Amino acid sequence: MARKERPLDGEDGPLLEFATALRRLRHEAGSPPYRDMSARAHYSVATLSGAAAGRRLPSLDVTLSYVRACGGDPGEWERRWHEAAVRLAGDGAGSGAPQDAGSGPGDAQGLPYVGLAPFRAEDAALFFGRERLVEDLFAAVTRHRVVALVGASGAGKSSLLHAGLLPRLHADSPPRAVTVLTPGPHPLDRARRALAMEGATESGTEPAAAERVLVVDQFEEVFTVCADPAERSRFVTEVVAAARRPGSGCRVVLGVRADFYGHCTRHPELVDVLREAQVVVGPMSAAELRRAVVEPARRAGLTVEGGLQATLVAHAHGQVGALPLLSHSLLETWRRRRGAALTLDGFHAAGGFEGALAQSAEALYDSLSAPQQRLARQVFVHLIALGEGTEDTKRPVAREELGQDADTRTVLARAAALRLLTLDRGAVELTHEALIRAWPRLRGWLGDDRERLRRHRQLAEAARAWEAVGRDPGALLRGVPLALARELTADPGGVLVLTAGEREFLAAATAAETAAGDSARRRTRRLRLLVGALAALVVVAAVATGSAVRAEDEVTRQRNDAVAQNLAETSADMASTEPGLAVQLGLTAYRLSPSARTRDGLLSALMTSLPAHDKEVVALAYRPDGRQLATASGDRTARLWQTRGSGRPTLVATLTGHGAPLRAVAYRPDGRALATAAADGGVRLWDVTDPGRAAVAAELPVRDADVRALAFSPDGRTLATAGAAGAVRLWDVTGVTGVTGVTGVTAVASVAGPAGAPRAARPPVEAATVPGHRDTVRAVAFSPDGRILASGGEDTTVRLTDVSDRTRPAPLAVLRGQDIAVFSVAFAPGGRILATASGGRTPVRLWDLAEPRRPAPLATLAGHTDVVGSVAFSPDGRSLASASDDRTVRLWSVARGARPAPLATLTGHVTAVGSVAFSPDGAVLASGGYDTTLRLADTGLDRALAGACAHTGPRITRAQWASYLPYLDYAPPCSGLERPPATGRTP
Repeated sequence: MARKERPLDGEDGPLLEFATALRRLRHEAGSPPYRDMSARAHYSVATLSGAAAGRRLPSLDVTLSYVRACGGDPGEWERRWHEAAVRLAGDGAGSGAPQDAGSGPGDAQGLPYVGLAPFRAEDAALFFGRERLVEDLFAAVTRHRVVALVGASGAGKSSLLHAGLLPRLHADSPPRAVTVLTPGPHPLDRARRALAMEGATESGTEPAAAERVLVVDQFEEVFTVCADPAERSRFVTEVVAAARRPGSGCRVVLGVRADFYGHCTRHPELVDVLREAQVVVGPMSAAELRRAVVEPARRAGLTVEGGLQATLVAHAHGQVGALPLLSHSLLETWRRRRGAALTLDGFHAAGGFEGALAQSAEALYDSLSAPQQRLARQVFVHLIALGEGTEDTKRPVAREELGQDADTRTVLARAAALRLLTLDRGAVELTHEALIRAWPRLRGWLGDDRERLRRHRQLAEAARAWEAVGRDPGALLRGVPLALARELTADPGGVLVLTAGEREFLAAATAAETAAGDSARRRTRRLRLLVGALAALVVVAAVATGSAVRAEDEVTRQRNDAVAQNLAETSADMASTEPGLAVQLGLTAYRLSPSARTRDGLLSALMTSLPAHDKEVVALAYRPDGRQLATASGDRTARLWQTRGSGRPTLVATLTGHGAPLRAVAYRPDGRALATAAADGGVRLWDVTDPGRAAVAAELPVRDADVRALAFSPDGRTLATAGAAGAVRLWDVTGVTGVTGVTGVTAVASVAGPAGAPRAARPPVEAATVPGHRDTVRAVAFSPDGRILASGGEDTTVRLTDVSDRTRPAPLAVLRGQDIAVFSVAFAPGGRILATASGGRTPVRLWDLAEPRRPAPLATLAGHTDVVGSVAFSPDGRSLASASDDRTVRLWSVARGARPAPLATLTGHVTAVGSVAFSPDGAVLASGGYDTTLRLADTGLDRALAGACAHTGPRITRAQWASYLPYLDYAPPCSGLERPPATGRTP
């Protein structure tokens, strides 16, 4: 008889509901003893009973094993588990995390990472990796009266000041009183108030101390937000003098962004500071990065998967401004944690390193209504100060400037909840400038509206100056500046919103210009008298004509280059929404300035794109005859597509039945069978002789928890599988025959199995296990002659194994040199070259296998800025394609082996690109992304460019031309009447 379970106690909540539902399932199954359940589930009795104890949320694997042991529906219970995890995260306790996490250090909700926001003093317990730099800064403050902390945007200056220096100063004996300020639009007033606060601290509550420290964070606001040069100079003078005055008990620390270093050198007082006492914030070392990643999680009772640690460190190592992206991607990975573990899969699901921030921002934008989206555009561009020779920066804005209506409150509240905006003390600002770099939509807004935003900033400054001098008419705008300012009142996109003061300033300037009409006419008559004198200068001007023409040609060329680059970026961004217009803009850019950048933008716009799955596309493979393409997805399905060159493919069948997200897909060389692998270890062989009647032919008895890669031998007799715990297995599949006479649908099919499916003539048999790897294996590939198997994995190695005798594989060599895990391997058609995909400093490498027992490094392909997840050779071996988490697909010429050269960079995927494959004839390159899309590109670059006009649709209108190319005469690149070739790409 089953032992009676202890009653559940505690308050109602998602944990108690989940545990109650598990107990009910066991009761409905006849209350089997936990010992019997353990035998079926392969988990211990304690683990299974603990899953229904209600003390914490069990992991997803334990939950599904419990459910299967009780005969429940794993799909339904996976949905329930995710719902419970989301509710727990909303309550401040994550899945698998201690329920009292909110009581720990840091955020009130117990978050182990702060995301985009800089660390505050109360977050000091979560601030790791900068201990040595904190001591260096403290020592500098002790030795010098004024210290400059200099670092690039995103280097962590604010966090170092608040969570590092401030606690260190308070802990000193005697403790130092600290005042923190940011300059804002009127830095002099703020500085005088701060310097007048005798013994004041950051909170204003501590008693007076023997010495005070004034910390000026975001010192660059003196140059970006303060519009008065005189006030700027007085501020610098008074702050430095306050510390250097004889007998002063004040020390000053300035946090300065590195790209404003030149601005600081214009002030003699700051030159002395920068010469004598500056501390530079550089990139964190690998060990420091690992502490910053692991220690906050450890304090919260969490673990960080080894592969995730390596990936994050490789991403951020040597990148001086990467810390906000690192912190945000960690926060989003924590939200997608599995039990008490932060995983590499959660990291990729969040969008990767840069994609996590863009994904959060896009999630905010997509959650808003159309009017709220327009408001969001107004708000975000209003919070940015445009750079003058420097990067764009954030600027704080008073809350009342943004409006008080319900939609504005909704936009601000949702953005603040995602930590994209900070609402503090009546002001609104971007949480970090990294958002400007990482969110493509915001960069597009700034590019579209840059000139209008500059005019608006100039108008705002002029209106403030007019108010400051008592609305003196002499401070009003006139002439062209006034005309340009008046254009802002007719903002077609509703991007700019003028304040009441700015509207009054414009009205007063317009009235003054009307009153001065007579004076203007008199000036015109005088100017006419000058015309005769100017005529005499014509002869002189003729002499300078030659020089002027050459100068004008150079100016025109530079303008064309700038316009073309902007057009190329615009066309790539709109390729998925307005493909015909995107192609015409890309073609105009290429003809205006034929460069590699504009060519790549046009080629990207010409790619066919379609949503292929409900979740990420993780793998794809062409059938050997090139007429069919298979895709595998995290939505647990594989799909078969009928292909027509680079034209839009047609869905033929959807293969269902796997109980977990798919990891890999591969065709047998005869094209009659397809292998699919899933995260739960399930591997199936499908008969796809007739894709409309596809059926399960066999299932492999794989014992691994997660199968990551598949590869058929060239003779089709052996299937290699690879996955968790370093497992690489060889299977004899000669008995798996084609299935004929199976009834089923004849059009698009949704094929489930294996219930009722025909079985193989002889089931697959495990022939051998390939030893060597110490961690998960992510990639396998056979050489073209079938004698060598290459495998790569998370132990950062690639192993070559002799598999001439399938039953006795023999090690040949181990390839080392990758910084992080190896995610893909591919043999060139001749078998002499092997390509490997990884990350860090060597994302793509080529190896010479002329002597398989002594492989030699051949070349490193540099260019990707993130992890490379897939590589593939073209059928002729002259080209290599690589797909990366940096959202690009790159084509390389590898015909010369040791001297590879870039051919093209294709964009368009909005998140990481997970897989890439050439068609058997080499004419098409397919790529699948975590944005759920499949994209097809014509690899004949010259052919694609020559036929671009066949994919444009209606010709660009004059209104559209004026919107994108206001400085050029209307000259459509295509007539709009061309017809695409019968087998080519369709728009």
